[in-house]
Amino acid sequence: MPPMVRVAGVLLAITLILLAFLGISGKLGVTRVEANEVALRVNYLAGTETVIAQPGYQFYIPFLMDVYKIDRTTQEFVMEGNEYRSFSKVPFLTVRAKDGSNFWFDELKIQYELIPEASDIILSDSGPGDAYKHEWIKAYARSVLRDEFGIYGAVDVSDPTTYKQAPEAAKVRMNKILKDHGLRVVRIVTPTPQFDSSYERAIEMRKEADQEVEELKARFNQITEQKEQRLAAVRKEKDVEMQELQGAMIRELRASEQLSIQVKRSADAYATERRAEGTAQEARLTAEAEGLVAKYTKEAEGIESKAAALEQRGEVVVREALIEKLLNVRFTLVPYSKDPAPQRLEHSGSGKPDTQRLVPASTGDGQ
Repeated sequence: MPPMVRVAGVLLAITLILLAFLGISGKLGVTRVEANEVALRVNYLAGTETVIAQPGYQFYIPFLMDVYKIDRTTQEFVMEGNEYRSFSKVPFLTVRAKDGSNFWFDELKIQYELIPEASDIILSDSGPGDAYKHEWIKAYARSVLRDEFGIYGAVDVSDPTTYKQAPEAAKVRMNKILKDHGLRVVRIVTPTPQFDSSYERAIEMRKEADQEVEELKARFNQITEQKEQRLAAVRKEKDVEMQELQGAMIRELRASEQLSIQVKRSADAYATERRAEGTAQEARLTAEAEGLVAKYTKEAEGIESKAAALEQRGEVVVREALIEKLLNVRFTLVPYSKDPAPQRLEHSGSGKPDTQRLVPASTGDGQ
């Protein structure tokens, strides 16, 4: 055969062998990314990695580029039974509570998934395919769940409102750890925890006691509410009475104020009248006093003049006055004498103010 034909045949054979090898290895330069997958295109020549989150056909250059597909569906890690059955099915979870008791979950499920934009981390950290499903959840789930459930006592864990807080706290902690591996926990499903039969009975009795306490609290709250309602009704009634009393007091106060105004006006009018009368009387008495002062001043002057004249006339005036006084006196002489030797005259009243009796001095013969 001509050399060119032989070379062409060799090249064709090599090409066919290469295509067969690529076909067997699945690296023909085109691949399809399904909706439940996320892909990572690696360019070995440029040293770049591209995340492909949309489904469809992807083209690449064999040997220089490669496309790695990873399952993006939500995975489930189950803890149940007494033995390891696979990387996603492990023995059940037992927890030691803070009060020293033990409890367990018959079946606990952890639902998780990869973070699509962190596919490069998954590939470099876990490897291609399903390698990320094998170890990471199993490595952290048991220890984190024991820590979060172990902070509660057995009675607390038996309360659904309490033990549901532990899975949420465990989810937060695990996501913080798994973020560096490109994974995240979606949900942790926990059934009711199981205890020993004797402990179950103690917990049941505790629940019954707690229920009774809650009923008593409800009854107490009801009584308290009734009390408040009654107090509110009494307060309302007393408020109405208070308003009525305040209204009556206000009316009486206004009436008292009006009466006070009237009394003040009457008092002011009476005071004005009395002041006017007092002023008039004062003026009248002042005038009378001035007249009396003038009158008695003149009388005093006349007496003073008489006194001066009497002072000049002396004893004569006294005698004249005595004579003038005696002119009105009547004397009665009695012709007998009580004393045979009379030495004086005796004057005695006779029933009339102007009658005087003169007793002459007796003689020696009794006449």
